[in-house]
Amino acid sequence: MKILGILLVAIGVLLFVYKGVTYTTHKKIIDAGPIEVTKEEQHRLPYSPVAAGIALAGGIVLIVLSVKKTT
Repeated sequence: MKILGILLVAIGVLLFVYKGVTYTTHKKIIDAGPIEVTKEEQHRLPYSPVAAGIALAGGIVLIVLSVKKTT
C-alpha cells in the first residue's frame, strides 16, 4: 500500500507540473497531383487541478496509513 501511495503522490505532482498533454495532427489542405499542402494543428488536452489534488491527497493518506500500520 505504501508503494501505491508513493505512486499516487508522484502522479499528483506530475499532474500539477504538466497542465496538460499537447499533441499535433496533420491535416491535408490541398492535394492537386504532385502538389500537396498540409497544415499542422496543435491540440491540448488539459488536466483538472482537482484530479491532481485528489491523487496527491490520496497518496499522502495511503502513505500515512501504511506507516501507522507498521508502527
